[in-house]
Amino acid sequence: MLTVFTRAIIIYVFLLIAMRLMGKKQLGELQPFEFAITLIVAELACIPMSDTQVPVLYGLVPIFTLFIIEFVFTKAVKHSIKIRNLVNGKPVVVMTPHGIDYKAISRLDMTISDLMEALRGNGCFSPAEVQYAIAETNGDISIVKKEQNGQPQTKLPFMIICEGKTMSANILKSGANEQNVAALLKKKNLRTKDVLLLTAEKDGDFYLQPINGACETGSAKELFDV
Repeated sequence: MLTVFTRAIIIYVFLLIAMRLMGKKQLGELQPFEFAITLIVAELACIPMSDTQVPVLYGLVPIFTLFIIEFVFTKAVKHSIKIRNLVNGKPVVVMTPHGIDYKAISRLDMTISDLMEALRGNGCFSPAEVQYAIAETNGDISIVKKEQNGQPQTKLPFMIICEGKTMSANILKSGANEQNVAALLKKKNLRTKDVLLLTAEKDGDFYLQPINGACETGSAKELFDV
């Protein structure tokens, strides 16, 4: 009994350290590869904890290996948009001012019941209350509500630059002009790699946050061909 107790403490402490190093995300915020690693780690920890015939090292080594894999994936996802999209997927707009996008819902293998449940979880009991609904890569649904008079409360901003990387697909979707984006950065004495975040709404404002320095906002019309 003392052996099992000691092994459990050793594995628990090692897991605690490993999970702490992996990050601070809650279970509902995990990306797919993080969730998969969490499940495997839990299974690996149970074997040497309960079976005294299995050396503790046989549980610790695989857990450490998975920690290394997770660390490498996290760095790769952070520095490459293509790898990020491949591993985590992309957010998908499932509701627009025109209503529910059934094709988008079908691609995600969601049902209308799933969507309605998610809307209720966000405090919307009717689709008529929703301006936009977005299926995030962690499975959550984010929504933009309409005002009481049915007018949009806010427009949907597109991420143009994220962590020094240009989001070419978003530029195309938003209708922004790459030359205009470059001109804005030049005017602000910034290079693409100096930008932490640039978002723009077609008929609204842009939000520009340098990696070093204060954020700026302004009319986004100059980023679009109007």
